[in-house]
Amino acid sequence: MTSLRVIDPGNLTLVQDLGRASYAAQGVARSGAADLGSHALAQRLCGNDDHAAGLEVLLGGLVLHAIESCVIAVTGANVAVHVAGVPQGRNHAFTVPAGAEVALSRATIGMRAYVAVRGGFAVPAVLGSRSRDTLGGIGPTPLAVGDLLPVGHVANAPAWLDVAAVHDPNEHVLVGLVPGPHDDMLDDAGWLALTRTAWRVDPRSDRIGIRLAGTPLPAPASDLPSFPVLAGCVQLPGDGMPVILGPDSGVTGGYPVLGVISQSGLDALAQARPGALVRLRRAG
Repeated sequence: MTSLRVIDPGNLTLVQDLGRASYAAQGVARSGAADLGSHALAQRLCGNDDHAAGLEVLLGGLVLHAIESCVIAVTGANVAVHVAGVPQGRNHAFTVPAGAEVALSRATIGMRAYVAVRGGFAVPAVLGSRSRDTLGGIGPTPLAVGDLLPVGHVANAPAWLDVAAVHDPNEHVLVGLVPGPHDDMLDDAGWLALTRTAWRVDPRSDRIGIRLAGTPLPAPASDLPSFPVLAGCVQLPGDGMPVILGPDSGVTGGYPVLGVISQSGLDALAQARPGALVRLRRAG
């Protein structure tokens, strides 16, 4: 079986696919790639089904050694990609000869790069997914030096060698917000404040949630009884600073949900660095 060995895992590299969509009732989050659009593009470039597992590389720095020849694609954050020291670029499939190393530089724009290999990474699945859930501790552990990554056989289309037309992540993010079950927690003045504030991504943000920093909103005096939540929910904790739940968030919560953003909005936020500007626009 074709495989790649980890020479340098970078800052934090996780195996991710589309996640676990059927286990919320058992308390298991969906997880999956934080930027599903970039993940899916990388898989398609390699001729894989979208469900194939790839690598989510936080801020770059990953180095892999190809034990056998393979086809790889890199998408997402703006990283320089080299094979045996030769630049390859992103957003297209390319061949890595047997014995060569493929290296990703530190990202200059965006947060997460996605690496797909033709055939998909065939690490063991847990509850039907190869995704790492950082909150629940479920799925493959973060990559470490010396790890061997087997390659599977899920390619079902030709690899795309031409460069796909994809814009780099935008450091100023505008996302639509559909009002949620507790939108009445804010009056008209509160909604104006929410949608007109130039929020900043808090450095404490992660795959569990994107924390926004700015002028606090009027917050409820106490939490609500626990109720179901999902990725994209915009919660209002007691400190008045909105939190947008990510793919590894829990499946229940007690903070009011002001609204929900779309997957495309989550994709954009997955690439937003600490300090990046975020604006929320009420849609509906």
